[in-house]
Amino acid sequence: MAGPTASGTARRNEAFDKRVAAATVARERVHPPHAANGEEYEYRATFDRHPAVAAAKAAAAGASREASNGDPGATDGGATAAGAPPSSQSQVQGPSHIGSFTKGLQHNLSTGLLEDPAAFRAFVRAIDSGDPRDFVDVPIADRFTRPPTRGVRSWESASAGLAFDLQGPDAQALTMPPAPRLGSAELVAEMIEVYAMALARDVPFATAEWAAAKPIAAAVRELNATRWHGAAATDRELGLSPAAAARRRVTHFTPATVFRGVGRGVADGPYLSQFLLLGNAGVGGSSGAPTDGFITYGANRVDLRVPVATPGVDYLTDWESFVDVQNGADTRGTETYVPAADGTKTRFIATPRDLATYVHYDALYQAYLNAALWLLAEGVPFDAGLPWTAPDEVDHQQGFATFGGPHLLTLVTEVATRALKAVRFQKFNVHRRLRPEAVGGLLDRLPVAPGPLAPVAPLAEEAAETLRRVADANAAAAAGGSGAGAPVTHSVLLPMAFPEGSPMHPSYGAGHATVAGACVTVLKGWFDAGHALGTTAYEATPDGRCLREVSTGGVALTVEGELNKLAANISIGRNWAGVHYYSDYIESVQLGEAVAIGILEEQKLTYGENWSMTVPLTDGTTVRI
Repeated sequence: MAGPTASGTARRNEAFDKRVAAATVARERVHPPHAANGEEYEYRATFDRHPAVAAAKAAAAGASREASNGDPGATDGGATAAGAPPSSQSQVQGPSHIGSFTKGLQHNLSTGLLEDPAAFRAFVRAIDSGDPRDFVDVPIADRFTRPPTRGVRSWESASAGLAFDLQGPDAQALTMPPAPRLGSAELVAEMIEVYAMALARDVPFATAEWAAAKPIAAAVRELNATRWHGAAATDRELGLSPAAAARRRVTHFTPATVFRGVGRGVADGPYLSQFLLLGNAGVGGSSGAPTDGFITYGANRVDLRVPVATPGVDYLTDWESFVDVQNGADTRGTETYVPAADGTKTRFIATPRDLATYVHYDALYQAYLNAALWLLAEGVPFDAGLPWTAPDEVDHQQGFATFGGPHLLTLVTEVATRALKAVRFQKFNVHRRLRPEAVGGLLDRLPVAPGPLAPVAPLAEEAAETLRRVADANAAAAAGGSGAGAPVTHSVLLPMAFPEGSPMHPSYGAGHATVAGACVTVLKGWFDAGHALGTTAYEATPDGRCLREVSTGGVALTVEGELNKLAANISIGRNWAGVHYYSDYIESVQLGEAVAIGILEEQKLTYGENWSMTVPLTDGTTVRI
């Protein structure tokens, strides 16, 4: 490396060589093939050939619904609900795209089926080109059961996966295996899980209350009865690919293990990572005790408490609200909140609904930035391979601009945008997987359109016990808000934590989970991952008023375990909201890990010091940078 006396030309050439070396590392990464699950054009339905005909029939359907006291199933509205062959030259068979993300396009107001497959083709064409003009040309929905008062939503960063980067793996240099199919045993288990989570949103995470809760017992029973989690069926009998077999968890869930993620330490101690609850002392003790829950930002502090979303209030459980949101109606920001038990407006994360609120509005990498600040403030040792980890009287130098706090805090957030680009390519350009709420819509409309929705019939059969609980819960919610004598429909729509349902991008992979995988990989590499944090842990009281000590059973929590748990909490927090599946989480975390490792590999070339990082991964393996 050229020293301080080197000529400007020599330094310039060496700087160029470093960039070339990093670019060479990136170029030598083999771009893998990207494979979807094959469902996008597999399922068929009958459509009106001309959009004007469809619009006229939809208007007639609206009048018919009014005449039949608002029953949305009284008429099929436009598409042939039974999926019969075309009855005239005005109808045509085409792909229904029921296994794909179609939110924002026009769906039939009765069946929920996509009304014009040409609109989906235009959507895909715009995704492939990335040209903003092509997105302008995609026909968005313009018919709703109720006119949207806040306008409609647009798709989010659909062309981000086409962008290039100057460090780390190219957005298309990494891939994810095909997503589970509609008729698979895996999707059955995933939908039972996400339905069960919706019905347990207000159960306190507090250990004793959680263990005694009826919704948790029901979830454990229903998940243990699935072919996916049970041991009766082999991977071969279920027709699993190697990737699907690797995701499969053959286990007997208990209240202590259900709804948790994977990785060393995730099952240790309370459900929530300590990084979501504990603060640090701050300058001059200004942030108080760790159990006061304030993270120090320089001389300021940030409260780890969250607003209290109204317990028992879920969204999109009636057909009209659901189909309007699938058509793109913007209902963001209409959720309601209540005071906390102490009269303030916030509390510690005490329930899954609180966790859903956190991941509804987080700055995406904020949980990992908080964790980094906490680890730095607590003096947790760095990885032994980093320079200047000995006492100052030995090293005569300490890290700051490099291998110190500012370096780490930049790096742990820097990987987030690269992770988002990689996962956006998988979301939009490869898989285009429908969201869980959309699967709930298919199940709800199965009696109305049994032909085109036949692929979800096995799911409805295997998840029957769970769906009965959902129908009862939705009916009770409707009765509670409709007044005496109002008709109550027993829908099996997925109760959503957010009034807008999912974001306006496909389900697989998950942005939160990919960012989680990238950020915690940096943290596990930077710090001594095996460092013990002790056997004392904390959880929120059931009302979230304060933190209380809870037993870990004598197991010492570690940096690695609590970071793995943090990644799982944030990722699965989106499942608690109803917007993701378990496979979205596990595959996306691994995608994020690969993004971070690639960035670290390239950045290592730019330093003169001889250093290394040992990074433990979610699957139990270790990578050395």
